Amino acid sequence: MPAIPAMAATINVPGLGDFDVPVPQEYESSVQQLNQQLSQALSNQPAIPQGAFGTLPAVPQGGLQFPNLMEDHSPAQKALDAARSKVGAQYSWGAAGPVSFDCSGLVQWAFRQAGVELPRTSFEQSHVGAPVAFQNLQPGDIVITNGGGHVGIYAGDGKLLNAVQSGTPVSYTHLDADDVVTARRVV
Repeated sequence: MPAIPAMAATINVPGLGDFDVPVPQEYESSVQQLNQQLSQALSNQPAIPQGAFGTLPAVPQGGLQFPNLMEDHSPAQKALDAARSKVGAQYSWGAAGPVSFDCSGLVQWAFRQAGVELPRTSFEQSHVGAPVAFQNLQPGDIVITNGGGHVGIYAGDGKLLNAVQSGTPVSYTHLDADDVVTARRVV
């Protein structure tokens, strides 16, 4: 399928500024007309007297905070979030969710929730994506340990989110550089 060319038109909102908005090319002249009409309509309005709205609150020191505005919504982060929702789930050899998991089943299930299909075993998962050095790990990276026989998702702060073994539920474990066989960045 061919890509759709990206087009943007500048919309001027008097008093607020200019905003580039994606607009198909066939509507560009309509946008220009709208900008002219807005400008004319607002230029014919009487000026608002100073203090007409009372005293406006001051912007807090440090600026306004918009939580979650720059939050990471990458597939790797979505996979990590999905895996986090399974902390406490039972380990079961050969299980791939949604109730119980083995190590590679948890990784495969979590990435599937993010729209990414991964192979089933830790060995196969050790070959996907691009290699990542231990010091460059980011949350959501896949980490292969135990001689290649175990896999988990890096959760940040030196922690691996994984399904460890029978009798141990899905949990966070400490990750040491010496434990890592390979780390992979899938998306």
